Amino acid sequence: MGRLLSLIVLLFGTWLLWSGIYQPLTIGFGVVSCLFVAWLSARMGIADEEGTPIHLVPRLILYVPWLVWAIVKSNIDVARRILRPSLPISPRLVKIKASQQNDLGRVVYANSITLTPGTVTVDIEGDELTIHALTAEAEADLLTGEMDRRVTNLQGAGG
Repeated sequence: MGRLLSLIVLLFGTWLLWSGIYQPLTIGFGVVSCLFVAWLSARMGIADEEGTPIHLVPRLILYVPWLVWAIVKSNIDVARRILRPSLPISPRLVKIKASQQNDLGRVVYANSITLTPGTVTVDIEGDELTIHALTAEAEADLLTGEMDRRVTNLQGAGG
């Protein structure tokens, strides 16, 4: 029930923020549509731990700032390579193993890699990700396993 309630609050908050209309009738329509979507999600069985991962919220407080900093550093690196063509690029495909135990964790990991400029996740097969890296440094950064560990910690012991 907590997941369903959090889904309703998230849906309504998003709807209210994006609609920008704060008149009673319109808000009523928003409430009804959010309740309908939540009911439909529950009926379809997708308002579960992966579909509504509210258990990740406390750990996100630590992960998101780290990810934002990684994105900033990578942006600077890619911008430097664009502005100074003498800096090398050496595109490559690399396969890495993901230590996450479920699809949600692997998707968070793959998207975190893709959000970081200079790297793109091009395929996921089981626990193996295929990554396109723009430089040897970007590949080396991935191979340290730092992001993998942080996403695994984000998931917690329960996976």
